[in-house]
Amino acid sequence: MELCTRTLTNSLLFNPSFSLSSSNSLLLRFNTSLKPFKFNLSSFTSHIQQPSLYHHTSSPFAISASSSSPSSVSLDSEENRLREKLKVTTTEEANSRVPGFRTGQKVPESVLTGYVGSRNVRKATIEAILRTTLSHAVTSVSGRALHDSVRIVTKFSEMEETYSSLGFLRYEVIVDVAPEIKWISDDAYKNVKVVVEIGSDIDAHIASEREFIKRYKSTGVLKVVTDRGLQVGDVAVLDISATTIDKDETNIKSIPSAETKGTSFDTEESDRLVPGFVDSIIGIGRGETKSFPLVFPETWMQENLQGVHAQFTVECKELFYRDLPELNDSIADKLISGCTTVEQVKELLLQRCQEIEQTAREQATDNAILEQISKMVEVDIPRSLFEEQGRQFYGANLLEMQTKVKLTEQQLASLSSPKAVNEYLEHHKENITNLIKQSLAVGDIYRRENMEIPIDDILKEVENSVAEFKRSKQEYDEERVKDQVQEILEGAKVLEFLRENADIQYITV
Repeated sequence: MELCTRTLTNSLLFNPSFSLSSSNSLLLRFNTSLKPFKFNLSSFTSHIQQPSLYHHTSSPFAISASSSSPSSVSLDSEENRLREKLKVTTTEEANSRVPGFRTGQKVPESVLTGYVGSRNVRKATIEAILRTTLSHAVTSVSGRALHDSVRIVTKFSEMEETYSSLGFLRYEVIVDVAPEIKWISDDAYKNVKVVVEIGSDIDAHIASEREFIKRYKSTGVLKVVTDRGLQVGDVAVLDISATTIDKDETNIKSIPSAETKGTSFDTEESDRLVPGFVDSIIGIGRGETKSFPLVFPETWMQENLQGVHAQFTVECKELFYRDLPELNDSIADKLISGCTTVEQVKELLLQRCQEIEQTAREQATDNAILEQISKMVEVDIPRSLFEEQGRQFYGANLLEMQTKVKLTEQQLASLSSPKAVNEYLEHHKENITNLIKQSLAVGDIYRRENMEIPIDDILKEVENSVAEFKRSKQEYDEERVKDQVQEILEGAKVLEFLRENADIQYITV
């Protein structure tokens, strides 16, 4: 179904016309007639290589182009311009992709052959046509094309073969375009109803008590256990290995991410361990080894381990207990500098945790609203955009994992492998898709509501960000920083608007 047709007339050396058909990607067709122009031998100081546009990995729309042979070629800066008459018809296609082609008449090349050879003439002609026609091809989608997303997918050798045997040039180009968003109703986002679940782990009273115990334990001294096995409350230095359990015992594999050597474990902080791990090593003594089966829960952070049955082998290298001081006001200053009583310490910790709880509550509210918003829109997400965002999410998760668990080089290499990344993209496809839809929806609401961010606010945040980069001696791109700052401020403004207009209910789980 055709959406629109437009005609562009430019002063270039040939008269192509190209049409775009519509269905979520743009179909470009070119008809090109080349007029004679001169060839400059000095251009050929080196062998012509495939155009540098073959570097991007996007896929949202494709352009197919063809053009006829020239009688002569000029690469002079003043003469290397082609006059075109462009007729454009736009058609949307799946995944925001635009195909097309370019045709024209044949021109003799005999004048050039004696100087540089017919193959070099063909290469020069192809490069000249690509450089000139490509920019005009993508102008039809300039309002939707994403920055730096153009690449030619047709191999140069294929273009050369077609040009040599058939007398015309044909090539395909892929460009990312911004997906079109469709709402279930125009004002659906103005009255969002959500139920926000607040986890007990962010409850200020529970969190402050945990923090108090942690600080109190830090005032103690670790002493070696000599006359018993491990008990809850002890700290153990363990070597751990794990393998998958296979009924046929023919497909047993090691689990690198579950292996560690010389790592200290506090038996009172087992939240990040596989359920049942601490119970399985109770009673183990220094120098002893235990082996036992466990099952990774379905909610485990690593998708490829969810539900996996594993056999763990643990060797206890060292075993310590804590020699703690008496809990009274005399240690208050060690718990929080400046405090004089234990009660004062607890009150200050509660206050801090209440601030954290409020932030977490606001974040949970925003997440619930965005989740609901993503259900109100329909959008055809290009594969390239999905993969790019998915890899960013995976990288962020990997960094978070590294902050919690010290990974070996082997573990990091395993988790960073293409296979691990692709598994993440596949298993988190729905979640990644929803996050992209949320981001696109927020941007659309910002435009629909004619929101604006004062330029002074943007500049102030940019200055703060740049100053932080300089303090940490990190490289940065100021334009990129500005784009990110503006995106963050726009998102915050939209979320503020949504919270003010939403019907929100809170429950504790």
